[in-house]
Amino acid sequence: MRDDPIVEEIRKIRREHTDKFGGDLHAICEDLRHQEKESGREYVSFPPRKVSEEFAESSERK
Repeated sequence: MRDDPIVEEIRKIRREHTDKFGGDLHAICEDLRHQEKESGREYVSFPPRKVSEEFAESSERK
């Protein structure tokens, strides 16, 4: 597989962000929420989708 410089840059930024908080997922998420608020951009979230009956039945069989 060919190296993609954009993907590598994103991975580098993620690693740096993770290292900044010592891998503490709670702190990372809190920082990301803070960045969203400070950005002034409008963010939307959608309610969870309902699981279709067909998928629910197939999952129960496993």
